[in-house]
Amino acid sequence: MAPNPTPSAEPQDSPDGYVGLDARGAERLARERGWRAVRSLPPGAIITMEYRAGRLNFEVRDGRVTRAWKG
Repeated sequence: MAPNPTPSAEPQDSPDGYVGLDARGAERLARERGWRAVRSLPPGAIITMEYRAGRLNFEVRDGRVTRAWKG
């Protein structure tokens, strides 16, 4: 049987620090800090619940990040 892959390390970065930033600037900053994937979503978007290491999610309303979370 093949071994389970080791999850990639995530940046030592708090998602809370992105709340209130404009969406484009927040995405750019997240990539500079090492997030491999950044996903911007409208409020109430239906998404799958799988966790992906190295991904940062933003909920964006009126061009501003209102919520941010890992995975």
